[in-house]
Amino acid sequence: MKKATQLIHAGRGKEWTGSAVNPPVVRASTIVFDTMAELKHATVHRGDRVPYYGRRGTATHFALQDAICDLEGSAGCALYPCGAAAINAALLSFLKQGDHLLMVDTVYEPTRAICDKLLAGLGIETTYYNPLIGAGISALVKTNTKVIFLESPGSLTMELQDIPAISTVAKAHNIVLMLDNTWGTPLLLDAYGLGVDVCIQSATKYIVGHSDAMLGIATANEQHWPQLREHSYLMGYCASADDAYLASRGLRTLKVRLAQHEANALKVARWLQQRPEVETVRHPALPESPGHDIFQRDFSGSNGLFSFVLKQGDAKAVAAFIEGMAHFKMGFSWGGYESLIIPNLSIQKLRTASSWSYSGPLIRLHIGLEDTEDLIADLAAAFERFHQAL
Repeated sequence: MKKATQLIHAGRGKEWTGSAVNPPVVRASTIVFDTMAELKHATVHRGDRVPYYGRRGTATHFALQDAICDLEGSAGCALYPCGAAAINAALLSFLKQGDHLLMVDTVYEPTRAICDKLLAGLGIETTYYNPLIGAGISALVKTNTKVIFLESPGSLTMELQDIPAISTVAKAHNIVLMLDNTWGTPLLLDAYGLGVDVCIQSATKYIVGHSDAMLGIATANEQHWPQLREHSYLMGYCASADDAYLASRGLRTLKVRLAQHEANALKVARWLQQRPEVETVRHPALPESPGHDIFQRDFSGSNGLFSFVLKQGDAKAVAAFIEGMAHFKMGFSWGGYESLIIPNLSIQKLRTASSWSYSGPLIRLHIGLEDTEDLIADLAAAFERFHQAL
């Protein structure tokens, strides 16, 4: 089955939907049983999408989990209340006191906070590494290294990692390889085909797709799924049936939305490349962007998220650029139908193991589903305000 067809049919088995097109929203805490045999069966199979207790899931959750597993080719899927929870649960499922973690230096800022504040307090050591290290990561492996964590492209600056090369090193040392694949989604990057063991996504972003629900997803291969599943349950993680339903509904249009996000973003990115104020545009699908060769090899497409760096500009000028937009809204997250904009005045402050080549402010855009002529006009007006404030 092609991905577009999978998106329509995945997770819509009759055991979850009955005779309806979509799975119903089943909200439950207690699951009741008529016989001891039913109770025993549910207890024995409580990790296998059999109703047991609300925290284990209902038909609404099981439908989404089935769909994600079908799309990714994973052995199992756990749901969490947000993407950060999925990252935290994945790390804590495979790390304990005395262990060592290799974390990419360009990682999502809340993930860095988990490492520096939570994991450090538990006696887990983190070493940050250059995202472009590739097979050279072998030099950083210690006898107690248990997890290598990837995020490709990296948050804000969009560096791409050589996942197959790092996977080879991880397997040689029996290290769990994790990937935050929120940017790639199951449609744009085949995580398990590239050698990943645990794949994490903030379903809040493109899977839900409408900026109205928070949800995290972590999946694993056959070897690592039982441990991820049980540790996540023991930590008390679960997600609401309503949010799981919204994610299932979002999946149905994921391919067409991503295609439009991609087309719109490329138009805006190419326009930005022509602006004299712009030092560089960080969009992996552009031939001029670093890592484009890896993008062509590993990804089947792009989406609406990218960034660009200005040649100059202080806080006042950047504020003039950002404030007063007609269509871009200033806010965190991304992946919804709306366009977003967020500034960062100093990338180097977010890194400890790799250098950043540019001194100008970075601006990250999420290009939504608006008409690109309106978005470009909005940015053109922002540049006018920017010049007036310099």
